Amino acid sequence: MNVRSRARISESAFVTKFSELGLIEPLQRALAAKGYDIPTPIQSQAIPPLLEGRDLCGIAQTGTGKTAAFALPSIHHLSETLKHTPPQGCRMLVLAPTRELASQIAESFVQYGKFLRLSVATVFGGVPINKQIRQLQRGVDILVATPGRLLDLIDQRALSLKFVEIFVLDEADQMLDLGFIHALKRIDQLLPKKRQSLFFSATMPKAIAELGNRFLTDPVRVSVAPQSTTAERVEQFATFCNPTEKQALLTLRIRSEPIDRALVFSRTKHGADRIVKNLRAAGIESEAIHGNKSQPQRERALGLFRTGDVKILVATDIAARGIDVGGVSHVFNYELPNVAEQYVHRIGRTARAGAAGVAIAFVADDERPYLKAIEKLTKIQLEIQPLPENFIAEKAKLPKPAPSAPQPQGDRNRRHDGGGRNAEGQPKRRFARPKGAPGAHKGAVRRFGGGGGR
Repeated sequence: MNVRSRARISESAFVTKFSELGLIEPLQRALAAKGYDIPTPIQSQAIPPLLEGRDLCGIAQTGTGKTAAFALPSIHHLSETLKHTPPQGCRMLVLAPTRELASQIAESFVQYGKFLRLSVATVFGGVPINKQIRQLQRGVDILVATPGRLLDLIDQRALSLKFVEIFVLDEADQMLDLGFIHALKRIDQLLPKKRQSLFFSATMPKAIAELGNRFLTDPVRVSVAPQSTTAERVEQFATFCNPTEKQALLTLRIRSEPIDRALVFSRTKHGADRIVKNLRAAGIESEAIHGNKSQPQRERALGLFRTGDVKILVATDIAARGIDVGGVSHVFNYELPNVAEQYVHRIGRTARAGAAGVAIAFVADDERPYLKAIEKLTKIQLEIQPLPENFIAEKAKLPKPAPSAPQPQGDRNRRHDGGGRNAEGQPKRRFARPKGAPGAHKGAVRRFGGGGGR
């Protein structure tokens, strides 16, 4: 039976308050402490069947509240059926495509479960693995992981999946874009057959539906927005320009727009670094985040952006779904993605939690087909903005841009974060990494309860 044809909950099946969902009292207390009263559509539709133990296929864009949609009923189940944590194992496994998203999901579990005694660990590549191996020896209740590091731990016999009761695959379409399909198939073989499985994706093309059929058994299907639609509150603009004009155009737009925080998307890692260098030369403080950055560098850049100390963050597409920061007023597409769905994920970083947002795309002649594909997918025609008045004169006043670094053949059109590397900054691989392979990960085990569970 195909995922597309299974039971579906309509958007009219809303629950108006969290108190009506039947969640345990400590969860209600945690929600009240965060000021949450009314669930989002994905939460009101997903939580009831998940509390019944059903598998679920969720179609939801970023910013819809889907983390709480799977975290709340899962914490409810784990606390109601309290067990000892399995040595070198976990009771719940959440897979995410990027380090940033994994960290944010784990933090949400800590916040929602602050009045309960459950443990959380986060594992991803880019940092030493030995500390994490030690932390997992006693086992954890909830493990949030990226696929590459998860398999590293399994290959080193530091982790077993045979005790998993709940499995969540988040951002499934980005998992495929980043080349994790073989890792996911291997993980599926290691999971127990008897489990509750949750599958979330912003889009549902054929390949994603087939992947869902592998993991799910008779799932409820929840869809809270038409596939691949963009946020209704995002004003979307496009400016046609030469590639050599983009840096000056970005600098002038940042100076003229009322920006609270802005994300700038580059297609390549060296391109992101070059944009930051040029912005700083023009007196605009900014940071870059991409797969070539170390984990401490990525955390520092994201921290400065989150606190507002740096208002401009330049990112590659690994961050399109991994950055959950409020107050992003603008998204600049310095280069359009060659995969139209990625545009939806990029601009989904703004207009969150009821706020409005602005998305501005700089379109070179060779990117016009990408623009056409985006407008066809989203069914929205971007409003054309001309170059600013006196653009040539204003451009001449700016520092001369740093020269472009040589690009490997075809680098402009890669579907992932360039350089043959996945979202963890490790070499992209077709098969499982052998035992003892390099590349590592940090996992912080945090326990709920007592002083806010921190």
